[in-house]
Amino acid sequence: MEFVYFLIRRALWSVVVLIGLSMTIFVIARVLPGDPARMALGPRASQQQVNQLKAKMGLNLPLVEQYERFAVGAAHGDLGLSLLSQRPVNDDIAATFAATLELVLVTIVFAFAVGVPLGVLAAANKDSWIDNLVRLGTIFGAVTPSFLLALMLQVLAGYVLHALPTTGRTSPDSAAVADITGLLLVDTLMKGNFAGFVDAFKHILLPMIALSAATTGQIARITRASVIDVARQDYIEAARAFGIPSFVRVFKYTLRPAFVPPLTILGLEFASLIGNAFVVELVFSWPGMASYGVRAILQKDLNAVMGVVMISGLFFVIANFLIDVAVGFVDPRVRISGQRA
Repeated sequence: MEFVYFLIRRALWSVVVLIGLSMTIFVIARVLPGDPARMALGPRASQQQVNQLKAKMGLNLPLVEQYERFAVGAAHGDLGLSLLSQRPVNDDIAATFAATLELVLVTIVFAFAVGVPLGVLAAANKDSWIDNLVRLGTIFGAVTPSFLLALMLQVLAGYVLHALPTTGRTSPDSAAVADITGLLLVDTLMKGNFAGFVDAFKHILLPMIALSAATTGQIARITRASVIDVARQDYIEAARAFGIPSFVRVFKYTLRPAFVPPLTILGLEFASLIGNAFVVELVFSWPGMASYGVRAILQKDLNAVMGVVMISGLFFVIANFLIDVAVGFVDPRVRISGQRA
């Protein structure tokens, strides 16, 4: 019951976080230099046309009324009109969000599937050459900028080895269409289009590796430290004294509590990946929401900027809430105490 109350409190705090985020991004968007209406219409537009666009978008209203309109619309799922495309921001984000979500989800799965075994391997061979090699690799992944790694992969795999495609989400002649979930890898499998699945997987492979390097290193380092810490606990020492095999000690008694710290940071990594994806998307011409957000910032498309930030924040709090639930299942202490370990 304590854990249920804990989740309810986290859900309420998530609402508070989203309200605070909406206020912050609203103020930041308004204090940026430049007239958004003028930037949208261009330098040749008359002042009358600029004033008409401001009136249409509500930019001539007091700031309090502007925020009220934005907050009420966002609460009802309406993020307003884009200054540049003159389309609802909802439609623009819907057309680009699935590509970013697919890239981030595949990156998270890959980083966790690679980072956790590497961390366990390093911990099991503490202070050996294997441990040193893993730590060196994780440090390299953490300090290498994603854009630099993306360019290196693009040149190596695309132009030197000619092994993988370097731009876009699919090939021009591909019949793969994401019209069910919006996720190409999922939709092609659901339709039995294995050729389309292979093509989509080849296109997402390089962006995924470039985006996952830092996250993989972070998960590996935290997993290593967590496994080493758990292995020092008294009950593990007792299991060793009773002659329980090393394989059983690691996989039955050590890994489950050691999973809690890596799971805990997944929410932060999820938000970080959405924020960092724009560089990778720009390098690989990936048609995602992150690159759409960059264009909106450069053109001061206020509703589009706020929409992208709010959608990112929404998925951040959802990811953290789901991780709280997952940690509760993994660690019984969280279910009992109602607090994340």
